[in-house]
Amino acid sequence: MRTIGIFTEDFHFFYELVRRLKEREEQFVSIGLNGEVPAGVGVVITTEAEREKLHFFNVVAEKDPERAIDLAKCMLVGGTKYHTLIIGIDPGKNTGLAIFGEGKLLVTETVRFTGKVAEVLEHFLHCLDYEKAVARIGHGDPTNRNRIMKSIWGLVDRIELVDETGTTQRTLAPDIDAAKRIAMAKGLRVEEVPEVEPTAGELRDIQRLSRIESEGSVTISSELASAVAKGDMTLRQAVLSQQKLSSEDE
Repeated sequence: MRTIGIFTEDFHFFYELVRRLKEREEQFVSIGLNGEVPAGVGVVITTEAEREKLHFFNVVAEKDPERAIDLAKCMLVGGTKYHTLIIGIDPGKNTGLAIFGEGKLLVTETVRFTGKVAEVLEHFLHCLDYEKAVARIGHGDPTNRNRIMKSIWGLVDRIELVDETGTTQRTLAPDIDAAKRIAMAKGLRVEEVPEVEPTAGELRDIQRLSRIESEGSVTISSELASAVAKGDMTLRQAVLSQQKLSSEDE
């Protein structure tokens, strides 16, 4: 599979990109100041100011490192028409995600927070050309499982619940490997949107994650945290809502 290249002299941007790529276990290479892109690189991340120095067809010029990585991964998997996408999801505190098109593995991701699964999946689906998408999700961890199903209900054509017994094994990327195995297993179709009843501890954890998402600028309310927990909105949407409310109070 083609990899991501980084081209920038902006040390802070470079540092944040590398940190997040390593967290997401993504392969990448650093491109020299001459701008020559090595073979095997499918997309290059850079800054808007440095974009003109590159003579390459797939370039992401984006100041937000997380957004830049998402866009880069989208560009790597786009370009082919698929009849059916199969999405394997291993629910948990760290959620494994694997997307297959006609049996070919297109993209994998470890999502560090359940409330961001729909957001991450939507990014990838937006970049792919397909007719139908089927999500298969492991039956374990009912709270996170139901939260994910509710959040992605409108993104896919069908959701199946898969017995994930034996899918998690001791590997370097257990969540992703489990998601791959779940994608390859037939499940039972889920006919109704499931209910989610978050615990007080889960709401506090979502509020903690909102501080990280907003880089310390806000902590979302318990009501917004509940909406995120139930899959009614993404963590990012909740943070933006809280920031808007905070600015109105000033």
